[in-house]
Amino acid sequence: MTDWLGPAEWQAVALSLKVSLWAIGLSLPIGILAAYALARWEFPGKQLLNGVIHLPLILPPVVTGYLLLLSFGRRGPVGGLLYDWFGLIFAFRWTGAALAASIMAFPLMVRSIRLAVEAVDPKLEQAAATLGAPKLWVFFTVTLPLILPGVIAGAILGFAKAMGEFGATITFVSNIPGQTQTLPSAIYTFLQVPGGEVQAMRLVLVSVIVAMGALAISEVLARRAAKRVSGA
Repeated sequence: MTDWLGPAEWQAVALSLKVSLWAIGLSLPIGILAAYALARWEFPGKQLLNGVIHLPLILPPVVTGYLLLLSFGRRGPVGGLLYDWFGLIFAFRWTGAALAASIMAFPLMVRSIRLAVEAVDPKLEQAAATLGAPKLWVFFTVTLPLILPGVIAGAILGFAKAMGEFGATITFVSNIPGQTQTLPSAIYTFLQVPGGEVQAMRLVLVSVIVAMGALAISEVLARRAAKRVSGA
């Protein structure tokens, strides 16, 4: 692939993979917690939380990116604190691209995992709890193995979404080659340059291959996890 793609193209592909893996790796534990809370718990503000989680699906991605810039920029309320306390910078950095990708992929991930949690019979969890098992132990030994296919599907679906994220990313971290230029941003850039259609088409093919590969892997892993659960 390094011979087929030029240095700038390969750099965009590598950065997209890096951003997407970090986005899913950091957001998956939070996604599992949020999905379980929405599926099992009753608490004040539950519908509000559900709305906030799914807001990135409804808002234009550019609006989400602008809100991230206001919140996580160097002068933003959250970004300023993170920089002062930990030296973390998100705006116009690849870390910001990972943050934007994770937020855009989060609703899809949570929805997939929530459906898996709702499909689990609560009586199985209650039976384990009556035997004296702590709630956290019940989750890791009973619930998590049963929802594993949904977790895998949600994670890979979120990865594919993160790989294709464009609007929020370019608004929040711009389109800096080698630093924040992800796969969709590179495609956009090549389409603005006369004669760049060939390079753009190569990246489009890479995007299609990655997306189809992610879906295929998701299906295989989810089926294997389901077989293990049913066999247990």
